[in-house]
Amino acid sequence: MVRVRLQVEIGADDDNWLAGVSTDFPDAEFTILTSQPVDDGVLELIEVTTVDGDAIVRRFDDAPEVRSYDVLHSDDELVLIQLEFPMPSTYEARRSKGILPRFPISIQDGWASGEQVTSQEQLSELTTELAADNIPYEIRSLTHSYDSKELLTERQREVITEAVERGYYDSPRGCTLVELAETMGVNQSAVSGVLHRAEGRVIKEFIS
Repeated sequence: MVRVRLQVEIGADDDNWLAGVSTDFPDAEFTILTSQPVDDGVLELIEVTTVDGDAIVRRFDDAPEVRSYDVLHSDDELVLIQLEFPMPSTYEARRSKGILPRFPISIQDGWASGEQVTSQEQLSELTTELAADNIPYEIRSLTHSYDSKELLTERQREVITEAVERGYYDSPRGCTLVELAETMGVNQSAVSGVLHRAEGRVIKEFIS
């Protein structure tokens, strides 16, 4: 699996009508805090950092895509809005592919930025589709994650967890190798060998 922060230029169509609002107010930052399906629509909580709060709220009045909205908070620099709109046609497709981003999602001047966890294969499919559709995008960061159960054996996890909990890796050490071995009821060389192999796997994974 990979964790990727992706920035994509979004068009002002039926699925991305908020992009049109963001381009009309390029200095405002729209942060989608939560989004959840309701009936045949979507309910979102959006925080808008702006000095044009009243003008932006009026845009929601005029937006045919918005079924209803409530202004939960408003001051000179921030507006918090809860709104409901019809289910986007691509919502289910994105969810079925497992490429829905994590919240919060930031939208500013027609660009959406967010983080998601997906497989390398799904990420490749997504970027291929974006390129084929001539949609500008930028990968801001990319990190690989792994399943610790696959990285270490059960015995290695047991020993290295005990070592961490007893402060073996602290500075200064909370316990010596001899004390760790006595706690686990094995000899020093056995613990040393298990730790050495576990540490080697962790370090190689980190470097790769």
